[in-house]
Amino acid sequence: MTTRSTRAVRAVTAGAACAAMAATLAVAAPSALGLGAVAVPAHGHGRHQPELESRSAPVLRVDGARFRDLDRNGRLTPYEDWRLSPQERAADLVGRLSLEEKAGQLIHGSLTGSGTYDRAAFGALLDQHVTTYISRLSAGAAELAAEHNDLQAAAEGQPFGIPLMISTDPRNGFTVTEGQTVSNGDFTAFPDAIGVGAIDSPRLTEQMGDVIRREYRAVGIHEALSPQADIATEPRWTRINGTFGSTGRLAARHVAAYVEGLQGDDDGVARDGVVTVVKHFAGYGAQVNGYDSHYYYGRFAAFPGGNFAEHLVPFEAAFRTNAAGVMPTYSILKDLRLDGEPLEQVGAGHNEQLLQGMLRGRYGFDGVITSDWGITGDCPQACQENRPPASFIGPWGVGMPWGVEDLTRAERFASTINAGVDIVGGDDHPEYIVQAVKQGLLSEDRVDDAARRVLAQKFELGLFEDPYVDPAAADRVVGAEPHHRLGEAMQARSLTLLQNDDRTLPVKVGRHGLAVYLYGVAPEAAEALGLRVVQDPADADLAVVRLADPRGGDDLTGLDFTGDEPDYQALVAAHEAGTTTVASPQLSRPLILGNVLEHSDAVLANYGVSDDVLLRTILGKERPGGTLPFELPSSMAEVEEQLGDVPDDTRNPLFERGFGLSYSSERR
Repeated sequence: MTTRSTRAVRAVTAGAACAAMAATLAVAAPSALGLGAVAVPAHGHGRHQPELESRSAPVLRVDGARFRDLDRNGRLTPYEDWRLSPQERAADLVGRLSLEEKAGQLIHGSLTGSGTYDRAAFGALLDQHVTTYISRLSAGAAELAAEHNDLQAAAEGQPFGIPLMISTDPRNGFTVTEGQTVSNGDFTAFPDAIGVGAIDSPRLTEQMGDVIRREYRAVGIHEALSPQADIATEPRWTRINGTFGSTGRLAARHVAAYVEGLQGDDDGVARDGVVTVVKHFAGYGAQVNGYDSHYYYGRFAAFPGGNFAEHLVPFEAAFRTNAAGVMPTYSILKDLRLDGEPLEQVGAGHNEQLLQGMLRGRYGFDGVITSDWGITGDCPQACQENRPPASFIGPWGVGMPWGVEDLTRAERFASTINAGVDIVGGDDHPEYIVQAVKQGLLSEDRVDDAARRVLAQKFELGLFEDPYVDPAAADRVVGAEPHHRLGEAMQARSLTLLQNDDRTLPVKVGRHGLAVYLYGVAPEAAEALGLRVVQDPADADLAVVRLADPRGGDDLTGLDFTGDEPDYQALVAAHEAGTTTVASPQLSRPLILGNVLEHSDAVLANYGVSDDVLLRTILGKERPGGTLPFELPSSMAEVEEQLGDVPDDTRNPLFERGFGLSYSSERR
């Protein structure tokens, strides 16, 4: 077996470039959205003149067609010729770049700033030839579009005019977590992914993906660091809300539908599509004790039930749908054997057996492998001792180099790129790639191969012809009324009715109106529905209490309400006042709800829902339709006994996966 120390100093020559994809495809928007059908060229090359937009580069006329003269040499250079395939164009461009310019293509940098991007920080990275960036900026749609146009104009002014690829973490859900999701702002709000699993309609999931595609491209975002294809087998794990559920089959249905919706095609990425980066390959849902692998103490996933194969099932669905990108997990897959051989005990982003052997070899994946953020960074002693609730970001920066902590920065870059990663996330230092090549740790052929993959996707998306967007159009598209209707319909349909004593729900409003006590719900939402809000539950006809994930215990993985939580205390007080009480726990994880049931007349679980949709459902204006995408355990003792890689295996679950009542009190 190859060890990390020998692999770090071995240069790997990669295989051939990606095969050419189909030239054109007609893509129809789902009729339910009322958005019509649009025919688009699928893969960035063809016979028909594409739209061109330049801010500084001249436009050439050749054989009656127009081309952007991005290198400004007055001639049509092959990479500027949209009649050639993306692979041909990428190969030509890579052949013209210096080692330093190619190294910049292998960096997935970060756009920083609040309200607007930090132009000085961006300029410093652009000067290092970095042309792929993540955006976490939460701004209005028109503002975001204008910001991206400004950055693209700066990139156009560089020697080869290479356009930017701009990515994002999910920004259409309700949960906002540092380094994982972005506030939805103007974007259409859908339930978190786990709620999409509760609906379990791949048709709706694809429609949701289509809406996200349209909204991302409208503001100049081209790549989604999603979907999360992990499965929720360890109930304590803190990233369950980003999954589609606990079983491989459930998650696979929605991973495939999401990829097709975002990419705009089931045969790769359409010209107006969004590149999906399916994560986290593989087994991240089996985190030991549910710990977070952003931290050193949580760096292991384990498979005591021998169930690693099920964790691969959603990724296999993504590969069948031709997902364009994959992101390996941070985690070390503890003591796992692969094809009879012990797996090297390094994070997946440094693991040649997983990436070259399984992902490229067994599955034939030929897209871009993007590392998770910070796997080439440092994690000194203070970082290794760090635990939540402290942020994983510290004075040391961001560093998750699990299993390769003893390597130098240049050796870590060589390790991950040799293992199969094409673009390194969250590290702004392409000079280490140059160092690795010059020190003989990494071959320039491997750098060329990775750069070709990265650049080919930009050609497929048509960014070399027109990287700009219309801010006014972005304002119309993002949060458009048909999108909003779909988002609200999915929010309501995801709601899962767990208890409904004496048919408490739906609540009927009498002639004299309804007095409501609210906790965690905005009074304005209730007043807009004609309800009268009171401050004392004893004065109310109805109490509605939202409950957040309690995140209990010293390691913040506890799933039960201990009685100290303010929202739980409000629930108990309302119920003890004799008021009809509705609890709405947010099931970001499989919470233990025994004492919540005791203090509620109805329990309507949510996975991210607006106050308006929640109240309208309680009043019967909408109807809940969700079923549990995982079982709900009875106690923490039983959670501690279950096998972290096996779904739904506590001894006496309070509710089984698939449970859900309707307003007619029938089980589904």
